[in-house]
Amino acid sequence: MLEDHFVRPQTADRIRGSWLGDAIETYLIWLEGHAYSSRCVIRRVPHLLRFGEFARGRGTHHIEELRDHLDAFVASQLRRRIQPCRSKASRKRYIIDQRLPIEQFLRVLELSTVASAPTVARPFEHWAPGFFGYLLQVRGLTTTTIAAYAHHLSRFEQCVVARRLSGPEALSPAILDDFLADRRADVCARSLGPICAALRAFLRYLFREGIVRRDLSAVVARPRTYQLSNIPRSVGVEDVERTLAMVDRRSVVGRRDYAMLMFLVVYGLRAREVAALTLESIDWKASVLHINGRKAGHAAAYPLAPEVGEAVIDYLKHGRPETPDRRIFFSVRAPRAAITHRIVSLRAKFYLGKAGVAVAHPGSHTLRHSCAQRLVDADFSLKVIGDYLGHRSTDSTRIYSKVAIEALREVALGDGEVIL
Repeated sequence: MLEDHFVRPQTADRIRGSWLGDAIETYLIWLEGHAYSSRCVIRRVPHLLRFGEFARGRGTHHIEELRDHLDAFVASQLRRRIQPCRSKASRKRYIIDQRLPIEQFLRVLELSTVASAPTVARPFEHWAPGFFGYLLQVRGLTTTTIAAYAHHLSRFEQCVVARRLSGPEALSPAILDDFLADRRADVCARSLGPICAALRAFLRYLFREGIVRRDLSAVVARPRTYQLSNIPRSVGVEDVERTLAMVDRRSVVGRRDYAMLMFLVVYGLRAREVAALTLESIDWKASVLHINGRKAGHAAAYPLAPEVGEAVIDYLKHGRPETPDRRIFFSVRAPRAAITHRIVSLRAKFYLGKAGVAVAHPGSHTLRHSCAQRLVDADFSLKVIGDYLGHRSTDSTRIYSKVAIEALREVALGDGEVIL
């Protein structure tokens, strides 16, 4: 393994002789399995050896203790830098370059030593160890929702730790209000709703299990929002065509991105639905596209549009890596993992910006709204549009009644008597 990357046998022997030798070889297996280049391996291994010797010098003899020395190691590397960083941006970039390989190395070791390690953080496990099991087994929440709860509660746990609370009984309405006020400074009222939902579920569980004597969930009030207060983030057909024209389909990333954008434009799929597509999602003989596990909990089937099929075939033949994973879309750079919904949205945002399309909050939903706009312009009913977009309720589709912005503006500015 090491001999594949290092020419001198003495170098491989020195790495194996290190107290991190076995861990580094485990990491190399992971790197090769995720298509990292030999150049990357040669650059990272000496960095890991330096980190290992630094931690050893501070009295560390166990891999489990390495993470405690990461910040000190990065600070020492920053001090030993021959040329000081010229700006805050370059300093930040240097720190990231020092931290990321070691953090990835530690994550790989944790996954290899504990195969059943949880994929999400479990905040407040010392207060309520059964909370996340309750969400999964009793409430029946999806893993995506549970991960979102864990993310929001991790922020709340940081607030609790900063206040040095003695236990859950020390929670009070004032602490909850201060936390929500701090979060409100960073997010909009609509985005604060899921945070409140996670807090209420956690506080109800504490009271239900007798961990606390007061049920504080009632004091967490969801911020008031109004239906149809916003307008869809749609763009015109010309803007969509200009966005698609920005994709350079001569490259692997261009072929992949063009196929992803076509799913957004033609079918109005969500970013999560595009990222979850598998080779079994397309029935080539029947020319049918199957979308399973939609947000509303149902499945859908669409006729496979020829232009979409051609884009997918082009990517499958000349871009998709050889992998046993059945997902369609993969990252181009190492690690060659299946893409996430965030990548789908970011790539849509990139091409909208490249095309010069001015729209608030550009992303995958911009193209989804544009698909809905074409259906509205074609005089389809809201029920048909909702079914096509995968809505559970017609209330979710009512927002598209406001898609014809220019027509509504003419009505608002025109003579009311003419309309009557």
